[in-house]
Amino acid sequence: MGSAIARRLHRRGDRVCVLGRRHYPGLDEGIESVRVDLRDRQAAIAACKDRDAVFHAAAIPGIWGDKNLFFAVNAEGTRHVIEGCRAHGVKKLIFTSSPSVIYNNADMEGVDESVPYPASYSCDYPLTKAIAEKMVVAANGADGLLTVALRPHLIWGPGDPHLVPRIIQKAREGKLAVVGEGGNKVDLIYIDNAVEAHIRACDALTPDSPLAGRAYFVSDGEPVVLWQWIDDLLRELDIPPVGKKISYKLAWCLGAVLEGAYRIFRLPGEPPMTRFLAAQLATSHYFDISRARQDFGYRSIVSPEEGMRRLIQSLRSA
Repeated sequence: MGSAIARRLHRRGDRVCVLGRRHYPGLDEGIESVRVDLRDRQAAIAACKDRDAVFHAAAIPGIWGDKNLFFAVNAEGTRHVIEGCRAHGVKKLIFTSSPSVIYNNADMEGVDESVPYPASYSCDYPLTKAIAEKMVVAANGADGLLTVALRPHLIWGPGDPHLVPRIIQKAREGKLAVVGEGGNKVDLIYIDNAVEAHIRACDALTPDSPLAGRAYFVSDGEPVVLWQWIDDLLRELDIPPVGKKISYKLAWCLGAVLEGAYRIFRLPGEPPMTRFLAAQLATSHYFDISRARQDFGYRSIVSPEEGMRRLIQSLRSA
């Protein structure tokens, strides 16, 4: 995500520096790359020097993992970025958040940004992203810094290291099962559309704009039936469609049991099912993006059909 934003900015003529835990291959010539671990407070603060705007897209994703790592990178790392922006007079901070910050394990159909944060979370990723988002929003106006948080949902497309590869791997291993009735609808956002949203938000972020200190949902604007979308993807890759099915209630209970077992016995890897994953796979979660369209002119520049064509082409040529 961060490298895609960097390439787009560079190609329009901006001076760009990419900060990350590693050097990213494929960056355009002329894009500076600096290795920074956000857990290193002084290094993160120093990296913000001489920047007009900071796009903060770094995070530890996932449904399972070291609690301390989630907090250290997603929450404290964001605090360090904010400190760096304030210390060095950065004008704008555009934060990549997630719709999971308001997810309550139930259907969310066309909801907008007025939905409050839930009282509790079923895993550390949405919890720490919510903490980070709150910090970013609260920092708006401090030392002249303007902030905005974007909530892209399920970024997909060529180069995606998370969503699509995970689906394909589990399908090929025969470990993918429909959870629930299979008719739940979800939002997706193609990578180019996510980049478009971030750059438009940055350009529109001014002291008198409605964006300052707010959070926005962004997506392709066309919710899909999740399991139908997955079957269509698998069919294009000559992989059999998902044939197994499990009830939401059973998947939730299984997830709770597996989470307990993995914690008690300190098992390696991650549970094949968790409560959060069961909920994500069985419920509808799509969002009203009209505020993003109205406040900073967001629009999708790649249709779902064209995005799928590009994705399949990239997977077949890999």
